[in-house]
Amino acid sequence: MTVEAAAANASDGTSASGSSFYAAMRILPRDQRAAMFQIYSFCRQVDDIADSDGPRPERLAALQQWRDDIDALYRGDPPARLRDYASSVRRFDLRREDFLAIVDGMEMDVPQDIRAPDLATLDLYCDRVASAVGRLSVRVFGLAQDDGILLAHHLGRALQLTNILRDIDEDAGIGRLYLPSEILLHAGITSTDPLKVIADPALPKVCAPLVERARTHFGKADEIMSRNPRRVVRAPRIMSKYYRAILELLVTRGFAAPRASVRLNKLARIAIILRYALI
Repeated sequence: MTVEAAAANASDGTSASGSSFYAAMRILPRDQRAAMFQIYSFCRQVDDIADSDGPRPERLAALQQWRDDIDALYRGDPPARLRDYASSVRRFDLRREDFLAIVDGMEMDVPQDIRAPDLATLDLYCDRVASAVGRLSVRVFGLAQDDGILLAHHLGRALQLTNILRDIDEDAGIGRLYLPSEILLHAGITSTDPLKVIADPALPKVCAPLVERARTHFGKADEIMSRNPRRVVRAPRIMSKYYRAILELLVTRGFAAPRASVRLNKLARIAIILRYALI
């Protein structure tokens, strides 16, 4: 699959070319860029299965087929949709268990919608749907193994917590609630009905500790990136700065209802690219 085709297939409802991911990955050398678009395309396809409104047994079967296809890829007999991944797997030593972890993470939403998981389950979810992607990505970027795993751990969780805070209303609209039960109860919210929770006046008390968790992870990720060659961490640094800016916009807006959607404007995105990719 060409880089351009991978980008086209990595649609997130608009296109990969309009996403922060695309902006960060365009600065990479061609082989790295192609591998990253393959990883992104894989993630989007399994995520689309989890998020579809099809019957749950059919979605579970479709995710299992992805597991079978990944196993075939690593046996040296990849199906057509993963045939072009074989060279990236070899070149960057991408790990089978990380691809499978992503499928496992997406599947957590399928048997039943996630609603108020405990903190341990939320952390497992973040590890599977975000940090596992990071563990694949850092191999492509060329980070040393120990720092690469640490960066994937912290930056993955920072990005996913930011996503959760940004998408509270959207997730509730499809019956999902990723806010952890312990923090909900501490804020005095006993319901796990997503629509009731997002309308509760105590919601900002739930979001505040998640904001601090995300900031802590961003800080740890920055420490790791600062001790690695700048050329190796340009792409993850751009992603970090994009999402950290979104997190701070959410804090400025606040979490009390009504909540306007938050986006990073074009000028701010260009400034990040200029600072961390070119300067």
